[in-house]
Amino acid sequence: MNLNASASPAVRKPFHRFSRAVARAGLLAVAAGLMLAAPAHAVYPDKPVHLLLSFPPAGATDVLARAIGQKMSEALGQSVIVENRPGAGGNIGLIAAARAPADGYTIYLGAVTNAAIAAAAYSAQPAHLLRDFVPVAGVGTVPHMLVVPLSTPAQNVGELVSYLKAAPGKYNFASQGPGTLSHLESELFKIKTGVDVLHVPYKGSSQALPDLIAGSSAMMFDSIPASMPHVKAGKLKVLAVASGKRVSSLPDVPTVQEAGVPGFEANNLFGFVVPKGTPAPAIKALSAAIQSAVSAPGMREAMEAQGVELKFTPAQEFGRMMEQEFGTWGKVVETAKVKLD
Repeated sequence: MNLNASASPAVRKPFHRFSRAVARAGLLAVAAGLMLAAPAHAVYPDKPVHLLLSFPPAGATDVLARAIGQKMSEALGQSVIVENRPGAGGNIGLIAAARAPADGYTIYLGAVTNAAIAAAAYSAQPAHLLRDFVPVAGVGTVPHMLVVPLSTPAQNVGELVSYLKAAPGKYNFASQGPGTLSHLESELFKIKTGVDVLHVPYKGSSQALPDLIAGSSAMMFDSIPASMPHVKAGKLKVLAVASGKRVSSLPDVPTVQEAGVPGFEANNLFGFVVPKGTPAPAIKALSAAIQSAVSAPGMREAMEAQGVELKFTPAQEFGRMMEQEFGTWGKVVETAKVKLD
């Protein structure tokens, strides 16, 4: 029976009003149900952030990551979990970070200079710091210094160059391993000075330094925290720092450039990146948290003790610095004919 057709107009109007009221009530109920079923839009971050790095625990880079991560967690209101993924010349950590979801919850502390060397020295690159990531912020440099054994008569860089040139091919230089910055710094030194010294690679500073102290090699570019205890103990001499500017913890030690080698500069750049496609609001929040961490009271002094020259660099400028490092060290690798495949 069609009530609407048979009823009088006076009856139909209240009926229509009743139907519309029921329909509106039903729509409101459905909307309320959907609102309850769908979570509210989350404000970033609403869960812990994972900070990946390609270095083992206890080194200067790990100390830097944990110090900044702790302060970042305070600024973000969420835990920052540091994950060490060493191995394969840094590629294990780099690949893990590149394959992580681009949601702002994975951030990678990149050793830019090492990554630039690896990109040029290895043919196959499963992940690439410039191609697969976007910059968030630079946090500083971790310069190396040029050390020699006490048996080397040179007291400065000029005397070292003369000493090595007097006997081409006779002397060795030690490094932390093939393709490391420690290796390529000496290759750059050879290019800029014309000395002829042979490469003896080791597996890290801990294995190289005893032989260097014994005089098996004539020189080595090494990290400040690793070599400085031996310098203070009178077992090694430091002739210069590799960076473009003097290091705060060694104000009286000249740079290699100041010591007479024009064009030599190895700053060992570090900074944070995220997988490409990470939302801009997350990048902005992470950058602000990093800046807050870098400027925290006592942070600069604590990092200087680890050989780190702390400096916050915004994303755009840090991106340009990354590109420059890749260009510079790509040329050094090519000139020195270093291939690691």
